[in-house]
Amino acid sequence: MLEDLKANNRRWAAAKLSVDPGFFKRLEGQQTPEYLWIGCSDSRVPANEIVDLDPGELFVHRNVANLAPPQDANYLSVLQFAIDVLKVKHVMVVGHYGCGGVAAAVDGQRRGLVDHWLHPIREVYADHRCELEAIEDGRPRMDRLCELNVIRQVRNVASDVFVQDAWARGQEVNVHGWVYSIANGLVTDLNVTVSGQAALDQLHD
Repeated sequence: MLEDLKANNRRWAAAKLSVDPGFFKRLEGQQTPEYLWIGCSDSRVPANEIVDLDPGELFVHRNVANLAPPQDANYLSVLQFAIDVLKVKHVMVVGHYGCGGVAAAVDGQRRGLVDHWLHPIREVYADHRCELEAIEDGRPRMDRLCELNVIRQVRNVASDVFVQDAWARGQEVNVHGWVYSIANGLVTDLNVTVSGQAALDQLHD
């Protein structure tokens, strides 16, 4: 089973070695990424490829709709490890236009457990209802909700005690909000970067 995937793996490894014979030996020694990517699980959004980084250069956490909920132990463990152990300097929360999770959060259908996971997005919609419902076309409305969801998750990350403690001890941590377009392969910076408490207060305002 999965012979094609195993064959792909061998070709990929051989190609890496042909360009850089010491590539895997260096990876084996340590990982020293400067970036943590918090993104969506969508198979069309491959984190390393989008920003053209090799293995070892990007620490990645992905879940449905790129959420950073303060009660999720999985996300929190990744965040703490990235900041306290790996000492990443940049945390990117990366949503994407056309996100099925974002759409599923507000389409009124019931899907089971994932409805609980997506509840924070319904809260974002409620907080921005006037702005969103003023957008008549459904697709641009959902695209804007994707952006607003990223902004909320940036706030969540920057408000977390692991980030707050890092700032307090003088460690550089910058939290960024991006949205990726599957249609053209480009990321858009939402210009909501938070690098300290003052910027977080401004984002809350």
